[in-house]
Amino acid sequence: MNATSMTRTIDGRKLKQALSVHSRPKRPSAWSATMTFAWRMVQGTRNNLFMFLIDAVVFPALFLLIFTFLFGGAISGSTGLYLQFLLPGMLVYTVTTMTVYTGVTISTDISKGVFNRFKTLPFWQPAAIIGTLLIDIVRYAAALSATVGIGMLLGFRPEAGLLGALLALLTVILFAFSASWIFACLGVVVKKTESLTSTSYLVLYPLMFTSNVFVDSSTMPGWLRGVVDLNPLSLASTAVRGLMHGNAAAGDIVWALAGCAVLVILFAPLTFHLYRRKVPQ
Repeated sequence: MNATSMTRTIDGRKLKQALSVHSRPKRPSAWSATMTFAWRMVQGTRNNLFMFLIDAVVFPALFLLIFTFLFGGAISGSTGLYLQFLLPGMLVYTVTTMTVYTGVTISTDISKGVFNRFKTLPFWQPAAIIGTLLIDIVRYAAALSATVGIGMLLGFRPEAGLLGALLALLTVILFAFSASWIFACLGVVVKKTESLTSTSYLVLYPLMFTSNVFVDSSTMPGWLRGVVDLNPLSLASTAVRGLMHGNAAAGDIVWALAGCAVLVILFAPLTFHLYRRKVPQ
C-alpha cells in the first residue's frame, strides 16, 4: 500500500468516525468565536504583509516627514518646534485614517458571500465584527510605534517621559477603536466596497482639516475655533498632546474619553443590529 492509499484509508476512517457521532458539537463560547475571527484576521494580515507594512510604516513616516519639513518652518518658524506640536496630533491622524479598513474588511466579506456562510453557523454572530476590531488594534500599535520612532529620530522628545508617552498612545488606540465602529457600521450597510472607501474619505478629510491636528486652534477666528475645538479629533489630539508633554488638564482627558464613549455607545449597538438584520444575498 502506497502513501496515497494509506492517507485515503485514514481519512475515510476519520470521516466514518465523525459521521457515527450523533450528538452535536458543543457550541463555541463568545470568547472562543471572537478569538477564531481574530486569528482569521491575523492569517489575512500575514498573507498581505507588504500592504500591512505600507499602511503601518511607510505612510505614517511619509506624512510625518512631509508635514514637518514642508509646513514646519512656515507655521512655527522652526521644524523642531513644529515637530513637538505635530507628532501627537499626527498619531491621531494616522490611526484615524486606518479605521477605514475595518469597514472595508467587513464589506468585502459581505460582497464575496463569506457573510452568507457565517450566518448559517451556530456561533455568537457579533464575534465576526469584534474579532476584526481587535486585530485592527495591532495595526494601530504598529503604526504608532513607527510614527513615534521616526519622530524620535527627527528630534521629538515627550516632556512627560515614558509614562506620559505610554498613556498618550493608549489614548490614541482607544480613540481609534471607538472611531472604527463608525466604519464597521458603514461596512455592513454599503453595497460596494468602493463606495465605502470614497464616502469615508469625504468624511475624514474635512474632519482632519477642521481639527487642531496640524495647527493650534488659538490662531483661528472665534467662530471657527468653536467648531474646531468640538471636533472629536481635536478632543483626542488635545488630550494626547497634554499627556505627551506633561501639561494635560483633567478636563481635556475627560472630554476625550467622553468622545470615545459616545462613539461606541452610538455605533456599536447599531452595527450589531444592522448585522443581525442583514439578509444574505
